[in-house]
Amino acid sequence: WAKAGGARLVWNQNGVAFPAWAGTRATELNRPMAALLKEADFVVYQSAFCRESSNRHLGSTDRPHAILFNPVNLREFRPAERRPEAQPWKLLVAGTHHQRERVLLPLEALRNMLDAGLEAQLTVAGELRWPHGTREVAAEIERLNIGDKVNVVPPFTQNEAVTLYQTHHVLLHLKYQDPCPTVVIEAMACGLPVIGSASGGMPELVGEDGGRLMEVPLGFEKSAYPGAEVVAEAVRKLMRGNWREASERARVRAERLFDANEWVNEHTRIFGQVLT
Repeated sequence: WAKAGGARLVWNQNGVAFPAWAGTRATELNRPMAALLKEADFVVYQSAFCRESSNRHLGSTDRPHAILFNPVNLREFRPAERRPEAQPWKLLVAGTHHQRERVLLPLEALRNMLDAGLEAQLTVAGELRWPHGTREVAAEIERLNIGDKVNVVPPFTQNEAVTLYQTHHVLLHLKYQDPCPTVVIEAMACGLPVIGSASGGMPELVGEDGGRLMEVPLGFEKSAYPGAEVVAEAVRKLMRGNWREASERARVRAERLFDANEWVNEHTRIFGQVLT
């Protein structure tokens, strides 16, 4: 309807449905995106992985395009003047959790660290959206006997997010094939190194400066995750190194890649190009 009236369409393409998480509904979920993608006059992909998976699951397009990572307000999301104390290690899992592994694996990794005699705590922030998630997390915390080391907090606002990032040492983000997770971008802007899965858009976002990524088998048919002991070892290596330097590198990378002002400027250029 809008195009019939002469409007131009700039389409922002994030993730697509694929069997690893959508099962047999992948084609059904992708159909409306595929149709609208073909109507676009310009396509903005949120990462190169988004472009790759779009071409694979929605069909390729000859429309002009650009790759623009999700942005962050660098004035608001910034490191605290006073960083967290060196001990205990404060680990954070944040976001909307659709997959149980995003939360249960960090819980196991925490148990692994405690068994090794390390001082560590874990905050699980955000909605536990998989079926019976709240009950399952509570049961796992009890099973692992880590209730005094874990803080489970509800969904948070943007203002609350800044404080969450600033009061922790590391963000654990283990979602598989995540296209362009904003939680990772916000964490890095706050000087929080990221430990995550080397899948999806994560290698583009985190690179070698934003934290540590763990190798997993890549594909679209089945999800894959590192073991809890691998996650624990990645935390140990990061925290036993120069954490302050890792924090500064994460912030510098965020300034270079995710500045909201640059994102707006690039869209101004794109809109002008499309309209002329």
